[in-house]
Parts: sequence; C-alpha cells; structure tokens
Amino acid sequence: MNISLVGRQIELTESMKAHMNSAIESLTKYNLDIISVRAVVSADEKNGKKGFSVEFAINLPQKNTVVIKQKDKDVYAAVDLAIDRAQKVLRRHHDKVTEHKAVKVSEFANLNIPDTDNEYESDSEIDEIVPMELELYKPLDIEEALDMLKQSNMQFFIFNDKDDKTRVLYKRADNRYGLY
Repeated sequence: MNISLVGRQIELTESMKAHMNSAIESLTKYNLDIISVRAVVSADEKNGKKGFSVEFAINLPQKNTVVIKQKDKDVYAAVDLAIDRAQKVLRRHHDKVTEHKAVKVSEFANLNIPDTDNEYESDSEIDEIVPMELELYKPLDIEEALDMLKQSNMQFFIFNDKDDKTRVLYKRADNRYGLY
C-alpha cells in the first residue's frame, strides 16, 4: 500500500505524520488490498476562526476511489473522524464482498426445497410460489389457439405454433383478433 501525506498551508510535524500513518495502517484489517492512500491536510481560516480540513483518497481494486473529507478545529480530531468514516465505508464494502456466496450448480441440486405436493398450508404473511407445468410447450395450430381464447375469458393467449415459433393471439377492441 502506497501512503502519501501532503500538507497544504501547514507543515506536517513528525507526530502528525506518525498519527496519520498509524490511522491509515488500521485500515488494513479489512483485507481489501488497498492500492494507495493519499492524505491531504490543509489549514482553513474563515471569519478569523482557524480550522483544519483532512481529505483521504483510498484506491481499491475493482472499486472507485473512496474519498473522505472531514473538517475540525483540531488536526488530530479531524484525522480521527475521517479514519472512523473510512473504516465504516471499508467495513461495509468488506461485508458486501464476503457475505456474497455463490452457489454452484451441483450444490443447488442438493438444497432442501420443500415438496409442493404436500397439503397447502395457509400463511397470510408469506407468499408461496407453486411451480406449475404449462401447456405452452405443446405446438398448436392458430385455429386451435383461437378456439381456446374464445372459450376463456383471457385477453391474450401465448402458444407455440407448428413451426416452433412463440406466438401471441389477442382480442382487439373492435372484437376481432390479432396475432403476433
């Protein structure tokens, strides 16, 4: 990890550099392969009040640069607050990376999926999806599909024709039928 410490309108003392280095080293506990960290400390003076601004730019692989800006009256307090915010961001990114668990196809077959043939249990809080076999796979003539649409109260009917094309037959507003 490359560490760059820069002072603007302020000269960084050895104790400031040591404090920032130890704070930056604490970011390595998340095992995110940090490429580089650039810390810029600048002195601000507005309306006669002195303050300090600290900016950390953290470069991570496969992620955009994380930029943390913090202002405070004390340099050490600004560094500590900025490091706390950086740790929060890196912890969230670390949790996101480590919590994602991909399931292999061989493991997916071994998952405990409940049997849907059992009696139906009514639970008003949980929506249950029951897989059904569709008759969509049987090729139909257009006339057969038209008869099925006329017998039902559906607005459209999706089917495969004899040429194995997926077709849509639908009722139009003028009581005629359309075909895609």
